[in-house]
Amino acid sequence: MPKWRILSMYIIRTKYTGLKSLLLATAVSTPLLAGTIVQAEEEAAAENGNVSVFEEIVVTSQKREQMIQDVGLAVTALSGDQMRALGMTQSVDVARITPGVYVSGSIGGQMSQFTIRGVTQNDFTDSVESPVAVYVDEGYIAMMQGQTFSTFDVDRVEVIKGPQSTLFGRNATGGVVHYITRKPTEETEGFVDLTYGRFNQVKAEAAIGGALSDKVLGRVSVFYSYNDAFLKNEFPDGAVNIGGPVPGGGQDLYNDDTLAGRAQLLFKINDEAELLISGFAADSNLSEAPYQNVATIAEVDAQGRVINSYYSDADEVREAIGPGGVNAEVDGSGVATLRPVPGGDFFGYIDPDGSGWRTSKDFAFSDINQFTTYGTTAKLTWDIGNMTLIAISDYKHFDKFATNDVDAGPADQFVYASGADEDTFTQEIRLEGDSDRFRWITGLYYLYIDNSTQNGFLVMPSSVMSPAFLGAGVGADLVNLIDLTTNSYSAFGQIEYDLTDTLTFTAGARVIREEKDYAFSQGLYANADNLAIDTNTLIVPLRSDYAESAGDTFWAGKVQLDWRPTDDLLVYAGINRGVKAGSFNAKLPDGSTPLSDDAIGYGEEILTSYEIGFKATFMDGKARLNGAAYYYDYEDYQASVFSNVSSVTENADAMIKGMELELFINPASGLDIMLSASYVDAEVENLEIAPGVFRDVKPAFTPDFQATGLIRYEFEPEVFGGHVSVQADATFVDEIYHNIRNFDSQKLDSYVITNVRADWTSVDMDWTVSAFVSNVFDESYATIGFDLANLCGCNEMLYGKPRWWGVSVRRDF
Repeated sequence: MPKWRILSMYIIRTKYTGLKSLLLATAVSTPLLAGTIVQAEEEAAAENGNVSVFEEIVVTSQKREQMIQDVGLAVTALSGDQMRALGMTQSVDVARITPGVYVSGSIGGQMSQFTIRGVTQNDFTDSVESPVAVYVDEGYIAMMQGQTFSTFDVDRVEVIKGPQSTLFGRNATGGVVHYITRKPTEETEGFVDLTYGRFNQVKAEAAIGGALSDKVLGRVSVFYSYNDAFLKNEFPDGAVNIGGPVPGGGQDLYNDDTLAGRAQLLFKINDEAELLISGFAADSNLSEAPYQNVATIAEVDAQGRVINSYYSDADEVREAIGPGGVNAEVDGSGVATLRPVPGGDFFGYIDPDGSGWRTSKDFAFSDINQFTTYGTTAKLTWDIGNMTLIAISDYKHFDKFATNDVDAGPADQFVYASGADEDTFTQEIRLEGDSDRFRWITGLYYLYIDNSTQNGFLVMPSSVMSPAFLGAGVGADLVNLIDLTTNSYSAFGQIEYDLTDTLTFTAGARVIREEKDYAFSQGLYANADNLAIDTNTLIVPLRSDYAESAGDTFWAGKVQLDWRPTDDLLVYAGINRGVKAGSFNAKLPDGSTPLSDDAIGYGEEILTSYEIGFKATFMDGKARLNGAAYYYDYEDYQASVFSNVSSVTENADAMIKGMELELFINPASGLDIMLSASYVDAEVENLEIAPGVFRDVKPAFTPDFQATGLIRYEFEPEVFGGHVSVQADATFVDEIYHNIRNFDSQKLDSYVITNVRADWTSVDMDWTVSAFVSNVFDESYATIGFDLANLCGCNEMLYGKPRWWGVSVRRDF
């Protein structure tokens, strides 16, 4: 009877081995096809003189090593090689082929966070944490800036869907995205990978590692990425009724200039203990947020509340639509004005090519936004008898300055700017062990976050808004000062017990104590530098200072049954309770009424998840069908409502239900096909979308339907001493709302993105040459938006990257 093995994330070949296809179809969502079942074909291979050797896929989604198909969780896993072959160079790229997962963002996508099954947090204040926790080598990333990073020298990524508060704990109500880097090895090995692509893209990645002595192993990895700005700026085209230009502005946008590195030392203390110490640093210099302007018009009711917004017709001249369709004002002035150009924004601007790659922006600089991150992690692993002690210490520092031209056009209105400085430290100590029928894990966890944020609006001396503040020709900065210190302590444990040979019971719990100290002030400051946030000279406070200390205790838990009636089928069902602590609002000084002190704080959210799933293998191991269905009962969902120019988070109940299904099939030698899809039905109940106006709405950044297909074929004959494979993948994303208020102009259209790739790999696997085209049909699709219909008569819109081609050469040694 032929043997079956799970294809490893790494494919090892002897010098006699023919190259099998790299089965990228293993990159699917839950329950995962994280590896592909293939027939060893040892008898047939022996006849051809070839021997194939496959490692097994192992994940750590439950804090211990397990075969992926033995994990009763909704997990997606990708190896670093698979990510590279799929053109994934950013942390958020994994969402592209993982149905049920989407990415929201701000600063033109320069800051991003994951949305999983409708669980998201669309408040992009730097002191706010995401309900989807992101980890690198078991170190938690508390700041959204840190969730967007270059994925270099990565061993694998695991996307775990559903509440993971028991074992991962921190703000994991929606799930966990965990990146695991490649570790030092005994043998000296490494690689160099060079890419050149459209828009003068240059990407270089390299790593080398090996033994430094009998007791010390090391590895060093570096990464560099650059591309020219490809959003062409035609400023001052389209300029009507604007102030003076910002000196030095009008530059092209949407570039990249990133340098990162990582160094690791693994100390083999003795046969039972080892210590891994790693340090990393990354620096990105990017353009001002590459949003584009789309004219919109607000609808207001008799009380002047904005209750909807629409894309503006080409002949639209009204400032806003009032009751009965009459022209209405939206800025509180009591005077309704007309748009100077039909179909334009309040300043008469119309984007030169709609959603294309031409714009006209005054405040536009190609290298003004800067993001710096560095830190270190230490992990001690110590085998003590039949138990293992693991201690992980992690420190991270984030430094950020980012800008965003609010009207995304040629008007000198005002600029949003944000600066943040954050330090985080985590300490986890856990003990784990097992026997024939029993497995257990228990531990303690501590988290410290010290965040200081300055954000607000820069009003230039030349701005058309300057007369409203300190006078015409005098600049002003309207700034929030935010300080938030968090101390979180928790204890956790989980057990697994085999009730029978086919039935396993799992139970876990975590108790969390959360303490926060918050200080908030808001003021009008003198403007001394148009390209910086100035807080040296306070002219007048814009509201009374606010300070609060809060402490709460929460709990999370899970119970689950796994049933394996045969070796080829796993069925699981569980109830999982996740929790995310409450926090504090920091509403921007946008001219609307400031929040009362009572409205600044918001409460924790609690998610109770009911999920069933299966993982099945059939057709003699040549196919897998995996599925999951879930129901989420949300208490006090933290809903971030963006209105005017600011987000305010409020608690509301919610319900989410959905399902996911994947099929992988290997119908013929060298041919691999993957199909996957997800459906989400989500509703946030009775949300206040305007003062005194309540509606049931969909969560932001949550497509109802997603689907992915991939086909890959490896040609059998050798070509120039190597093997050629070709692949194509396509992803469909249903329409979404970028704002939880669900207004008409807040809906982003559905889209399909298609990518193709061809690889040549030498027989000894030392050389790989690749050519790729992303977004083959040059699809124009919006991914992020902000509704500013009552501020500039426009929306800020970010569009996905255009067609992109490139070639790469990789040398492994």
